[in-house]
Amino acid sequence: MLEDTELRRLSYLASSALPPQTLRTAACATIVVSSLIALSCDVALAHHPASNPTGHKEAPVTLVPEADQPSIISSIPALRDFKKALLDRGVNFQLSYIQDTFGNPLGGVKQGANYGSVLYMAVDADLAKVAGLDGASFRVNAYQIQGRSLSSNNIFNYSTISGFAARPTTRLFELWFEQKLFNDLASIRIGQLTADNQFFISEFSNSLFVNVTFGWPNLFIQDLPGGGGPNYPLATPGVRLKVTPIDQITLLAAIFNGDPAGSGFTGLEEIKDPSGTNFRLRDPAFIISEAQFSYNEKADSEGLAGAIKIGGWRHLGRFNDDRFGTDGRSLADPSSNGQPLVHRGNFGLYGVINQMLWRVPGESSKKGIGGFARFAASPSDRNLMNLYAEAGVSFIGIWKQRPDDTFGCAAAYSQLSSSISALDRDTAFYAGEALPIRVYELALEVTYQAQIDPSWIIQPDFQYIFRPGGGVINPVNPALGRIPDAAVFGVRTSISF
Repeated sequence: MLEDTELRRLSYLASSALPPQTLRTAACATIVVSSLIALSCDVALAHHPASNPTGHKEAPVTLVPEADQPSIISSIPALRDFKKALLDRGVNFQLSYIQDTFGNPLGGVKQGANYGSVLYMAVDADLAKVAGLDGASFRVNAYQIQGRSLSSNNIFNYSTISGFAARPTTRLFELWFEQKLFNDLASIRIGQLTADNQFFISEFSNSLFVNVTFGWPNLFIQDLPGGGGPNYPLATPGVRLKVTPIDQITLLAAIFNGDPAGSGFTGLEEIKDPSGTNFRLRDPAFIISEAQFSYNEKADSEGLAGAIKIGGWRHLGRFNDDRFGTDGRSLADPSSNGQPLVHRGNFGLYGVINQMLWRVPGESSKKGIGGFARFAASPSDRNLMNLYAEAGVSFIGIWKQRPDDTFGCAAAYSQLSSSISALDRDTAFYAGEALPIRVYELALEVTYQAQIDPSWIIQPDFQYIFRPGGGVINPVNPALGRIPDAAVFGVRTSISF
């Protein structure tokens, strides 16, 4: 049986539409919104708009001609002329709307369906045009979030079904200034930033799949304070340096305030910072860096395109041990003083592989069949999760009749730390009864992204969650044992204005 504090936490999370957590980590399952930027028609991803706002791929501020931006307003002369006038002056206004409807007829704590939506608003400015500052740009964006999370209300799983699930509110996200240096060899960005749209990204994963973990992964969400550190829906002050010595190599490094809302692992980050305007600066830092190598990216390349990314992160805060107290006893031991052992800092490593497996003859280097894999690892003594792995395949524009559609399937494995499993065994031992042991959660997703026109996408989606919560006991009715595996059906609709 779960501890009383954990039951209260799960009950609170369910009632407030925040994702469930177990034991120490009550971080809200959140993530990233992002690919909304591509949907908002501002750049290079216009041919295959990204639908998953989790861990969104970085979208450049470079302004493109109005004709190249898919948007409903292009069919309304007055609005089209207004947007073109803004672009001519170096300003790009973006507006996108995404709606999800998902239900779980089988499994979870209860069955039912939920609706959620997000309205994305952004303004990009080319400051060379606006203010005569060569190589400088500016971005501000915000979200208006509605609806409820199926994961936090029905399933109580870690791999949040919808990538933009968050508390209903209107929220500032990013607010930054960027300056390119040394003839575009490097750039520095400073302001209210997020890590999930720049680091640990697989373009074949986050541009298609709906589940949050295929963007900013479960391991980061659970192991970093404030619901996963700087990621949707909470950006935070930071500085990012990017260096591109040659076209094939990119080096990234960033330092962020390590707890966007100052909430730690309480799960209250969206309550403590309801508008995204806390701008905290004094929390222990979160540092992350990544090296990227890409090949055969050009349209005339003979080989298949691919990319390899290796990165690491470190958090300078303090993290509680998941099993032992300061007295050396298990925290499940009734004679324990109940005070967790404290570790100085936290860290992890990760990697990404993107590889085209087949290319449509005569088309771009990224049109065909692409495979991807990502992994991440962190210490098991101070983290809820210590190993994460995902893999999948995307079929991108392979049908002549539907050249802009994408189909994909993927699986994500989130392993709970050995210390968590050991604590569960300790709890069962001291309780004198057989109890479920949390080990892993596995999420499968199959999805089809149909582009009805350049500004409108409909995406039917199926997900199956094995061992929700890692195999945690049902907090609503413990007599039923662990939460049953859940089958989820739904559809996403996204429109760019």
